[in-house]
Amino acid sequence: MDHRDILTRFKNGDLGREQAAALLTGAHPGSAARHALLTAEVAPPRAAVSQPPPARALTTAPAGGGPPLPADGYAITALHGRFPDADGLDAFWHTAVLGGRDAGRRTSGSPAGAGAGAGDFDAVFFGLTPQDAALMDPQERLLLEVLWQTLETAGCTGARLDTLTAADGEPRAVGVYVAHDPLGRAAVAPAPAGDAPAAAGAGVTLPARLSTLLDLRGPGHCVGGGGAAFLVALHQALSALRAGECGAALVGAVAPRPGPARRHPQGAEGGQGVGAVLLRPLAAARAAGDTVHAVVRATAVAHPGRRAREAAADRLARRALAAAGVTAAGVGLRETETTVAATTGDTGAATGLAALVRAVLQLRHGTLLPAPGGSSAVPWARPHDQSGRELPRRATVAVRPAAGSPAAHVLLEEPPRRGPEPIAAGPAGPAAASGELVLLSAPTPEHLAATARRLADRVLPADAVEDGTQDGRRLLAALARELRLGRAVRDCRLAVVARDTGELGAALRAFADDLAGADDLAGADDRDGADDRDRADDRDRADDLAGADDRDRADDLAGADDQDRAGAGGARGSVRCADLRGAQGPGVLFGELPETRAYLAALWRGRRLDALARLWLAGVDVTAADTAGAAPVLPLPTSALLRRPLREAGCPATDGPTPS
Repeated sequence: MDHRDILTRFKNGDLGREQAAALLTGAHPGSAARHALLTAEVAPPRAAVSQPPPARALTTAPAGGGPPLPADGYAITALHGRFPDADGLDAFWHTAVLGGRDAGRRTSGSPAGAGAGAGDFDAVFFGLTPQDAALMDPQERLLLEVLWQTLETAGCTGARLDTLTAADGEPRAVGVYVAHDPLGRAAVAPAPAGDAPAAAGAGVTLPARLSTLLDLRGPGHCVGGGGAAFLVALHQALSALRAGECGAALVGAVAPRPGPARRHPQGAEGGQGVGAVLLRPLAAARAAGDTVHAVVRATAVAHPGRRAREAAADRLARRALAAAGVTAAGVGLRETETTVAATTGDTGAATGLAALVRAVLQLRHGTLLPAPGGSSAVPWARPHDQSGRELPRRATVAVRPAAGSPAAHVLLEEPPRRGPEPIAAGPAGPAAASGELVLLSAPTPEHLAATARRLADRVLPADAVEDGTQDGRRLLAALARELRLGRAVRDCRLAVVARDTGELGAALRAFADDLAGADDLAGADDRDGADDRDRADDRDRADDLAGADDRDRADDLAGADDQDRAGAGGARGSVRCADLRGAQGPGVLFGELPETRAYLAALWRGRRLDALARLWLAGVDVTAADTAGAAPVLPLPTSALLRRPLREAGCPATDGPTPS
């Protein structure tokens, strides 16, 4: 027998472990073993099983052969969504708490809903021309926005994104899994240089095109149609995470419903939804300081075959509970397509997303939303076991099968209880007096001003009371660090050294005000095309915008005067900016060299803030070399999107932008 025969017979039970080992290694077994080996060689093969084994639901706990589900599950580290009359999760929660009664009875095309301005899009922000954006399916445009905003919410569009690696060490290994309704028009994304254009209208290529636009290098899959589509996509994403194919996974869903919305019997209108979640192994998320909104403990997906829908749904519920080692008594909430419809109406492929968002928000707030036909929300009492030990709140999200679509079941759990995350301490002593270097970037000056104002208004209110206090300095240090590590590096840049949050807020507001009325700094090239871009380059790179002299003289950018002042920071509280869209060549430093990274890391350790600011404004990515220790992710407002109406391909509109 050759090795293959030996292994086959061992697997079938014809050979014992000692016998197989002896044959494989050439050892000499005892007489009894030799006799068994001789009889095994002439033994007839085992009869084939006449009946197939019972079918099994696909769960996150494989029945042998695969890696087991981690005991602590998978963390939802970010979620973002827009639903009827709720442009954000805070508005969605408010509407859900009131049982949908304040929805305003608007149509699905109302500005507050998920499909608000479905023809509006910020093409420039995503590096697209208006013509390319007009050719994309509206669902793809909506998904592109929410996937980016979900990554930004998690602080994973900058240097931190490179830390999300697959098992082989590949950075930016983020899977993209999307659920969508049937595409209504051709969807063509611009192909990379040398590649053929993507096939028009091919919904299955959505993850690939979205991954290309966002430069994500994980696997992807598309699930089309059906109320359980989002939960099926989530189930597939967990499989990729278990296999080590990605370090994180984006799972999104979109279901635009153009035209008047259908009123649900419970009173809700709408029928639209778009959103996404970011998943990571819980242990990795906690080690990285990520915000954990909820934990996915188990999933189960299966087609019902000819069985009744209710029987199939009950079967999956048992499978999911068994996989997590939880009894039905340990689950305090059940979200289904019925409970969702009372708030959002029929949301198609986003039904599972809406149900999951409702469950996560109830876990977060410790409040149970009104049941269909119920009167008001009620506090969610924390469960205990028979010995009085406190247990985590748990919820299930289930969507029953419809015609031609599967059923899906997800078990959620609130994250492990921890004390309040401390904000990392900022510098002390003389270093604290030098302030913090805050870096911000955007694709155009107009985007930069809008994002600066959003940050100042939402995080740095003018009446903040912690200015100058220890807590205020810690918040400033955490904010500066989060912007460096959590945000993508773009061509239009801002740098400011501030001593407290009040000074930073005032500086950002003044910068936004200065640019608001200046046509030559308001991104005219975004509206009028490449000819205006050339003229804007000449206007925007004046001496006070880190001009050519600064970019060409690296010695000046980190000169002796800076070294003598140990991070004094230049004009404290005043904003310096640069527009690098027309910059040519590799810049003053080649960032890929280890010597460059070592040099930049030394500047951060020495707090040479002015030198770092000058290098940043000259085009050097100084963020990746920040060697500060690990700290919790600080949630910040997402970057401003300046949406403009899209007309027919080749005829972009000239209407003004709509900030969001």
